[in-house]
Amino acid sequence: MMMIMKNDAHRITNYVFMPGDNLLFDANIWLFIYGPQGDPRDWRTRTYSKSLANALKAGSSLYIDVLVLSEFINRYARLEHKLQKASPYRFKTFRDSSAFKPIAKHIANDVRRIVGLCIRTESGFESVDIADLLNEFGRGNSDFNDQVLTALCQTRGLTLVTHDADFKDCGVAILTANRRLLA
Repeated sequence: MMMIMKNDAHRITNYVFMPGDNLLFDANIWLFIYGPQGDPRDWRTRTYSKSLANALKAGSSLYIDVLVLSEFINRYARLEHKLQKASPYRFKTFRDSSAFKPIAKHIANDVRRIVGLCIRTESGFESVDIADLLNEFGRGNSDFNDQVLTALCQTRGLTLVTHDADFKDCGVAILTANRRLLA
């Protein structure tokens, strides 16, 4: 049975990034920075953009995993669909339409920027205890991808940068501006 551990969350605005930091930015952070809802007036966009700049300036190592990229790409596309208020299409029809082609190109360019800043890593899926993950998921209060990212951070010694309150008490080091994670 998966053991719930105490939250190890730290306020990202007070954090001093160091060259030895190994960070995994969650998809929601990349969406604040590069996504369609990444409004420069939004405090989260400003906070996480500044944190990314500080981490890079300090020489911290940023890691990226295919789950994070997949969530970023899929969520970005769905947000764009939602923003296209005049779009009469369902999402999959929209994705196959000519209206989506420039959006797909923009998403691909943002993904190239992200990958260019990061070290690619594997989720370690082959070595996670799948029975524990599925038992936890089966209880109905866990996101499977979040569980895999938690396991990745635990096995690789990565600090998770996230705004997702679902990571509360996941047992990994977290940098965040989310008050619910900091409580």
